[in-house]
Amino acid sequence: MKKENKLQLFEEQSVRTHWDEENEKWLFSIVDVVAILSESIDPQAYWRKLKQRLKTEGNETVTNCHGLKMLAKDWKMRLTDVADTE
Repeated sequence: MKKENKLQLFEEQSVRTHWDEENEKWLFSIVDVVAILSESIDPQAYWRKLKQRLKTEGNETVTNCHGLKMLAKDWKMRLTDVADTE
């Protein structure tokens, strides 16, 4: 079965995903997950501030996140932070 980029649904909200063939795992848009979990009206700002705080604390979670171009709501490919389930 071929893996591909697609939207996954969680609690009826979409989460952008990407299949990383090299590492054989799914990557998820962090902003999409933050939007669902925090119910923030501005999940991008929420993630930016959280990421800044985590870096200041020396939290290694942020170092495992990297940027990947994904299809945005405006139908353009935009760089967004992604992470796997770990």
